[in-house]
Amino acid sequence: MQTKPMLTLDDVNAILDAAQQEAAANSWNVTIAVADDGGYLLGLRRLDGAAPFSAGVAGEKARNAAIGRKETQVFEEMINNGRTAFVTAPMQALLSGGVPVLVDGQVAGSVGVSGVKPDQDVQVAKAGVAAIG
Repeated sequence: MQTKPMLTLDDVNAILDAAQQEAAANSWNVTIAVADDGGYLLGLRRLDGAAPFSAGVAGEKARNAAIGRKETQVFEEMINNGRTAFVTAPMQALLSGGVPVLVDGQVAGSVGVSGVKPDQDVQVAKAGVAAIG
């Protein structure tokens, strides 16, 4: 039988805290979502001033990074580079800002961030991932 890594509540809180610190250091009002390896939400933090819709987008970015097993930027680039049929995939918010949490090459979960420019969302998400990696 195989075993797989899983995010604990302590991991989720560490990710949220580190991502929030990165966002606050840059005065970015974002929502941060953390999901398990199946894309199911484990934690969500909407910072003061973040647009309400960012909560849904951040959750979808986290879901897509988990079930797609890669950064959501890859999906956005595929579409932007002409693979428009990919927009019919059963995923929403195929935008940069979703980053998988990898442990020994396996996806243990993911982080999704929404609220600022795409590269800034990615920066915040990666700061969260780095907190446990």
